[in-house]
Amino acid sequence: MHLNYHFLKFLCPALTRKFKGHTIVSCFSQSKDELIIETQANGEEAWIRAHLIPSQIYFSFPEQFRRAKRNSINLFQEMLGLTIESCEVIPFERSFIFRLSEGKILLFKLHANRSNILFYEEHAETPKYIFRQVISEDRELDWKTLAVDLDLSKNRFEELDGNASQFLPTLGKIPRAYLKDRAYPDSDLEKKWQLMEEMIDILDTPLFSLVEIPDGIHLSLLPEANSLRTFSDPIQALNELFYLALVKGNFEMEKNDLLKTLQDQLKRTQSYLNKSSSKLEELKNSPPPSQLADVVMANLHEFEGQKEVELLDFYTGNTVKVHLKPQQKPQDYAAQLYRKSKNRKLEWEQIEKTIQNKIELKNSLLSQIEKLEAVQEFRGLKAFKKEEIQEKTLLKTTVSLPFKSFEVQGFPVWVGKSAKDNDEMLRGYVHKDDIWLHARLVPGSHVVVKMKGFKNIPPVVLERAAELAAFYSKHKSESLAPVIYTEAKFVRKVKGSPDGSVKVEKEKVIMVRPTGPDDSISVQK
Repeated sequence: MHLNYHFLKFLCPALTRKFKGHTIVSCFSQSKDELIIETQANGEEAWIRAHLIPSQIYFSFPEQFRRAKRNSINLFQEMLGLTIESCEVIPFERSFIFRLSEGKILLFKLHANRSNILFYEEHAETPKYIFRQVISEDRELDWKTLAVDLDLSKNRFEELDGNASQFLPTLGKIPRAYLKDRAYPDSDLEKKWQLMEEMIDILDTPLFSLVEIPDGIHLSLLPEANSLRTFSDPIQALNELFYLALVKGNFEMEKNDLLKTLQDQLKRTQSYLNKSSSKLEELKNSPPPSQLADVVMANLHEFEGQKEVELLDFYTGNTVKVHLKPQQKPQDYAAQLYRKSKNRKLEWEQIEKTIQNKIELKNSLLSQIEKLEAVQEFRGLKAFKKEEIQEKTLLKTTVSLPFKSFEVQGFPVWVGKSAKDNDEMLRGYVHKDDIWLHARLVPGSHVVVKMKGFKNIPPVVLERAAELAAFYSKHKSESLAPVIYTEAKFVRKVKGSPDGSVKVEKEKVIMVRPTGPDDSISVQK
């Protein structure tokens, strides 16, 4: 209700008492949706701070404010030197004005996402300056036309059949909920009038409560059983609302978002550790593929004219079924098993290294979560981000990242979402030692394998990343596609080149079957 007429009619007389006789000495903005006005009188300063982000319209009137040395622009310079004479609410409107010397007017229009601040010359029907230029209709707004004349008589109430929104359009969400809780919609007309009179009497009482409801902290003029704080001074109430809802509220939201991101990463890391540990145990306890290869080679005569045979495994004494692919020879199948057995040791070692890296990451995340939970204010949060968060993606929301993110055997694999996103990923997220891949000679997504914590990329990871690069390209429908890869330090953007176009050096080529995401890789975001 802090933008509601019923609150503004108490706020404006208080602002008159506070600012009458004050001279405006500076007016500036440090962000596109916040205007700050400095006033002085008798050597004392007082400030007006208007925060007009559409989803967060708040005001405060601090005694002190420190202007930033950078990213600050002067505005409404013709107000400098003018004196504030009074502050007046516009009847039954979500707006108020400061009357300034020389007959000039400063209008605060508080219309939700159309909120704005406008400066008028004496007798002018349209503003000379408006703060939020994007609201083009305000360029023709005559502030005197905003006033509304409401008939609050019982006769008018009866004519409207007790329709509360038509009778008093200025009510807002909290008063309407107040009436609904008292069975207003189901009451007869006389009972409705009684409830309306009672509520209007309450709204005319200068008592202001801050309450927390599911969508945030709000100011209320109605009785609240679980109010956070209650004030008789509207300026104090507004200043406290500004702090709790905007400053502290944004801090809590930013902290909780980062905390959730770290906890989600911890959960994924623990899941990977569980799966990898099971896979490693399975590798250690299962017989090597070379044993089956020996059985196949010892029984080549059994495959004459057959693609599926049952053989006696002389290592275990059990019968095994061997199935060959069309056109596949048993010797080729055995050779494939021997290669797989040879790579088994390398895979074993790679999983052990990855598990160790993930254990270190898990310990780091636990430490970061503990430190973040202890942070209590914005300055500490900023220091935490600078000192603790090295991975830039953790500081971004999911929807803002320019790439899809997967994980292949513990290696993060990123796939650019568009040509423009390819450039952003390369410019803002990629390290020089990462591996960069792209389908050869056709348009497609940039693919990056993150190498932080790893010295070498296993062939199976490189091949899977290449399959993704081929899949997210014009080679998608090919049975076999060439993909180039190199270290990211050998990939650079040429000035003036089209989106997604880069110059690549020292690249190699790998042939793969285009394959999209499946259950073998875990989608992170």
